[in-house]
Amino acid sequence: MTEQDFASIDALNDAMRQELTPGPGIGRVVPGEGPTPAAIAFVGEQPGDVEDQAGRPFVGPAGQLLDRALAEADIDRSRTYLTNAVKQFHFVERGKRRMHSKPRNTEVAHQRWWLWREIDLVRPAVVVALGATAGLALAERPVAVMRERGPMAFGNRRGYLTVHPSYLLRIPDSEAKHAAFAAFVNDLREVRRIGSPA
Repeated sequence: MTEQDFASIDALNDAMRQELTPGPGIGRVVPGEGPTPAAIAFVGEQPGDVEDQAGRPFVGPAGQLLDRALAEADIDRSRTYLTNAVKQFHFVERGKRRMHSKPRNTEVAHQRWWLWREIDLVRPAVVVALGATAGLALAERPVAVMRERGPMAFGNRRGYLTVHPSYLLRIPDSEAKHAAFAAFVNDLREVRRIGSPA
């Protein structure tokens, strides 16, 4: 498909559904969600199984943890825009379960221009990369989340790199998990400050 501009998020999403079709190991397009414009745009890796079934981003376990962190950071989710670097759930079937499969870097690169057109329509004051795949999509280079965590320019936009909430879910030690969640909330407070009108 040739690169083009879109008059609205709805037009962009319609075009994505036509271009990015489901197939073996690849779910349907799960579009971004939220108001346009929005002061803060959050970008994750890809939809999960729950998101693929619901057709909405960040509604599974990681999304619920994100909701909790946003509330603690005093950010109203309904006033933010949430999307993913890759719009389709990539999975491997194990019996009746569909297990998450990390999207290839070529897939991230292929869908990057969709993401940038989406961000142009949302016009956020700050774009937040949740995890390494979102960082790769936005910075257009591999990022080391723990080392580079914090404010980061994404093209000509103000950005912020932090962990994906699914990372917090995978920490086995409860004390370490609590500390990591607190650090994530602190990141979100800084994002709120950057995204607030002066």
